[in-house]
Order: sequence, then structure tokens, then C-alpha cells
Amino acid sequence: MRDDGTLDETYAPSTPSADTEDGTSTERTTAASRLRAYARDLTGRRRAQLALATGVVCCLGLTAVVQVRDEDAGATTRGGSPSSAELAQRAEQQGSSRSLDRTAAPSASAAAPTASPADPDTTASARKAAPARPTDPAPVAGLDEDQMENAEAIVRTGRKMGVPRRGLVIAVATAMQESNLYNVASGVLPESQDYPHQGVGWDHDSVGLFQQRSSSGWGPVGRLMDPEFATRQFLAALQQVPGWQGMRLTDAAQAVQVSAYPEHYQQHEWRATRVVDAIVPAGR
Repeated sequence: MRDDGTLDETYAPSTPSADTEDGTSTERTTAASRLRAYARDLTGRRRAQLALATGVVCCLGLTAVVQVRDEDAGATTRGGSPSSAELAQRAEQQGSSRSLDRTAAPSASAAAPTASPADPDTTASARKAAPARPTDPAPVAGLDEDQMENAEAIVRTGRKMGVPRRGLVIAVATAMQESNLYNVASGVLPESQDYPHQGVGWDHDSVGLFQQRSSSGWGPVGRLMDPEFATRQFLAALQQVPGWQGMRLTDAAQAVQVSAYPEHYQQHEWRATRVVDAIVPAGR
């Protein structure tokens, strides 16, 4: 019996349910089940969304690959399929480029230009083999530079005329006696001093290396002041002397010069011979 005077129900539950502000325990159990179900549903949705996003990315990548392949295929289609010859040419070009890549760079010595066959050989052996340039001989027999040059002019002119060596010696010895191997002008002929000369003499109108006189028919004054012309005049007259090559030097010279001192030419023979030998070595 309750305190309020009511009778206990015969079939009342043995475990009374406790009422709280949150409801009965049965209600709480149902709410927890719902929460777990909602959580599972939310997790499933997130997985589905993640799978969907992954699928979208994969689809986009496949689309890009397909598009690139389509473009390549289109380019091949537009350009036409390469023939077997073109494929072989491409393979050959690729092989050439690879071989060039493997080839070492040329060295500095290989890149240096080589001398053309037409270019002069400037090596030491070529310079050694080249003949030396002829040089004027040094003065000999007590001569100075001017005297040696005049002697060379006499010898050079005689060789052009084909005169034997004996005639060259006679001519040089005669010039030694007449002018001391200087090209001398005349104080009596002022005209002669207008030409290159190396001194002035006073023996009448005699001029030049051989002291030839224009008044005696040897030639114009200006020409006689030219060593080559004067030498030609002397040698031409010498060759007109019969047997001149077998004469003594002083006799051959005197036959041309007709000097007041005919024996004076002989003293110069040894010096003249030495000078000619220096200018034209024996055997030439």
C-alpha cells in the first residue's frame, strides 16, 4: 500500500524506470545508436567524396594524355606517315649526331692553318739552303770604298763586253796610274764639274777614270765622266791593239794611252790582279 492510500498494482514492473531530465535510459540508448549511425553515415560520405575527387583527378589526367596523343596523331596525320626512307634518314642523322658528340674537339695544332704550297718556305732548313745574296767585296790592295766601287764598274763593264780577265787587269792598272781610281773632273773644263766627280785635275782637258780627252776624239765630256762609258772606250781601243794579250801590261796600256811615262803602268799589275780576283774569283 502506498502512502497515498492506493494499492500497489499487481503487475507493476519489478525494476522501476528512472525518469530524469534527459529522459529514460531507453531513450538515451536510442539516441546513442542514432549518433553512431550518423557518424557512420558521415564517414561513408567523406570516403565517397574523397573517392569521387580522386576519380575526377584521374579522369582529368587521362583526358590530358588522350588530348596530347590525339594532337600527336593529328600532326602525324596532317604530315602524313613517314616513309621507310625518311625513317632511315632520321636514324642516320641521330647516329651522326651521336658520333659527333663522341668526337673530341680538335686540338689547337690541328686547327692551325697549314702553309699553302705556294707560300714561301720560311723554315730554318730552307733559309740555310737558299743561296746567299751577293755582296760587294771589301776593298783590297789599299783601296778605299770609292776606289773599289770604280774598280767594280770597270770589271763589270768588261765582263759585259766579254773581255778576258787579262784585259780587266790591264784596264784597272791603267786607271790606277791615270786617276788613282777616282772619277776626276778637269779644272780646265768647268763643264766636267757639272757631273758627279771625286776630285779635280789639271792635266789639260783630261777627265774621268782614264783621263781621256774630248779634244782627242774620245767622246763628249759628259759621257767621259761616266765610268762605264769611259771603260768601254778604253777596252774597245785595247782590243784593236794586235797581240795585246801577250804583251807586258805596261806595253799594252801604253799602246792605248800614249803616255809620256810608258813604264809607270807596270807597277800596278800586282794590285790590279788582286782587285780583279776579289771582284771575280778565279774560275768564274
